[in-house]
Amino acid sequence: MRLYAQTPARRNRQVLADLIAVVLVAAAVWFALAVHEAVMRLAEPGRKVESSGDSLAAELDNAADAASEVPLVGDLLKKPLQSAADAGTGLADAGQSLQHVVSQVATLAAVALIVLPVALVLLLWLPPRLRWIRRSAGVRRLMDTPEGADLLALRALTGPLGDLAALPTPAGGLADAWRRGDPQAIADLSRAALRRAGLRP
Repeated sequence: MRLYAQTPARRNRQVLADLIAVVLVAAAVWFALAVHEAVMRLAEPGRKVESSGDSLAAELDNAADAASEVPLVGDLLKKPLQSAADAGTGLADAGQSLQHVVSQVATLAAVALIVLPVALVLLLWLPPRLRWIRRSAGVRRLMDTPEGADLLALRALTGPLGDLAALPTPAGGLADAWRRGDPQAIADLSRAALRRAGLRP
């Protein structure tokens, strides 16, 4: 199986198309990772809220424990401080929840920014490449058959007229020479069909 054409012009176009596809995929991945990182910066306030809530809850818990030691009114003082500590814990949970949401959004955005462009590149680039690989393999198999040169000559005759313009025209024309089985005309035509497929004889 041949991945690239043997003729320089077509091979250069194929290599260029492959390089463009690789660069576009790499650019899509880089851009998606940059967007992921930028979105993740939005989680910083959530981290600060979580840290502040944890610190506040810890300090209020300590204050509630200390207040409970006060004779007679210790339990009365402890309850509001404990409620405030619970509110600090709730604040920390809200900060953690914000970070989780931001992380999910960043991941989904990155995945979408990778999958969509890569799918588009593959859709535009891969089918023509696979079609050429399959076609060139078919032309190679055809060339290796006993009547391969004759069939390739017929293929050249039924193909674009531009391929025939550069060929020497025998008396009566190329089609007549092919019908008569002229070896030179058949060889010229089969070479033209191979060139069109990007292959060498």
